[in-house]
Amino acid sequence: MKPRITIYQRDRCHLCEVAAALLEQLQADFQFELERVDIEADEQLHARYLERIPVICLDGAELYDFEIDLPDLKSRLSAASAR
Repeated sequence: MKPRITIYQRDRCHLCEVAAALLEQLQADFQFELERVDIEADEQLHARYLERIPVICLDGAELYDFEIDLPDLKSRLSAASAR
């Protein structure tokens, strides 16, 4: 099964755009599903993530707020692919 990366984001968020672009680039090297979730579509998500976006999760586990630790994420994706 492919790993799933979820990015909690909202429109007009520069950091969200940067993180999403980086994740799309990573898909060229790593096989994973990318799910984008607009926090403004859900009041609970909006309240939970508004001050932290983008929030990046791998297989449901929250990993990063604001910025992606690229070396760490690559290591995690490599490990997930080996399973």
